[in-house]
Amino acid sequence: MNMNQVTIPATDMAASKAFYVTLGFELIVDTDHYVRFYCEDGGATFSLSLTDQRTPNPTVVYFEHEALDMLCNRLQQKGIEFEQLPHHQPYLWREAIVRDPAGNLIKLYWAGDNRVNPPWRVRRT
Repeated sequence: MNMNQVTIPATDMAASKAFYVTLGFELIVDTDHYVRFYCEDGGATFSLSLTDQRTPNPTVVYFEHEALDMLCNRLQQKGIEFEQLPHHQPYLWREAIVRDPAGNLIKLYWAGDNRVNPPWRVRRT
């Protein structure tokens, strides 16, 4: 199996749509209650579904980009506010943190080979 689609809530579709377009994703479905984006690198999609309930969403969505620091600099220049600028993590990933207009936690990161093959990876038996 391949995980390639995630849907997260949006409380203000116009603001959320603009946020993800600013991050650089391609809008491929656009309705008043549902939008879907294409992730050019890797071919996955993700979507937003309009909700009128603002409940905390514990899900964290990760978007990987090799030139993370350059991406974050460009996004700052476009007005994206970061909770954390790119920072090395003890699990060998470099991460930046933003929240979308609905409050969803978004991590922009680069892990390289450590995403699938960290030094502590479980070995197949």
